[in-house]
Amino acid sequence: DFLFFWGAVFLITTTLVALLKKENKELTPTKEETKGITDTYKLLFSIIKMPAVLTFCLLILTAKVGFSAADAVTGLKLVEEGVPKEHLALLAVPMVPLQIILPLIISKYTAGPQPLNTFYKAMPFRLLLGLEFAFLVWWTPKVKHEGGFPVYYYVVVLLSYALHQITLYSMYVAIMAFNAKVSDPLIGGTYMTLLNTVSNLGGNWPSTVALWLVDPLTVKECVGAQEQTCGTPVAAEV
Repeated sequence: DFLFFWGAVFLITTTLVALLKKENKELTPTKEETKGITDTYKLLFSIIKMPAVLTFCLLILTAKVGFSAADAVTGLKLVEEGVPKEHLALLAVPMVPLQIILPLIISKYTAGPQPLNTFYKAMPFRLLLGLEFAFLVWWTPKVKHEGGFPVYYYVVVLLSYALHQITLYSMYVAIMAFNAKVSDPLIGGTYMTLLNTVSNLGGNWPSTVALWLVDPLTVKECVGAQEQTCGTPVAAEV
């Protein structure tokens, strides 16, 4: 119902824009110089070859390795330990106002000449939160009781996620501000797209690797089956 409603709203509003919105014909905008696909990729390649851009790309591709496991696996491990998915989903609701307000607050500190300072300052706190998330996963089965989990447990989880969002957005807004600042205005769209793509890739590949490593790095214990290991998926199934 939710998807159907907003799908209908989307179709209606975009159709109304297409039918009712008219271009201002009195103004004749100057024709923008555009490049073909081949020229654009040649330009991108020349940008990547610049020493400063190459160093920055290597930095941003590896900067998020330290907290990839905590970001990608914590929620899954909490569900595995018995925390209901719907409760975790409800905890995301209070995060929405925070996610709206945070960029507005952080942008004041990233508007100066050195926006990456905020990125650097937030990183150690986000790494420490990774340890806190690991403690949270370890603590979860110890507070579980027959009726589920106590209220104070959800308060701790909520505060943990709120602090995590602050560090996450501090780094995110800072890197976007830096990309906007260093991009050449003459080729701003191409330049910024390249840097933002590298930034997104730098966040995605460590999470993918972390998820892939969860199974081989998880220690399993067989209960009620002597001399039987559970080191591989096949053995665990047996």
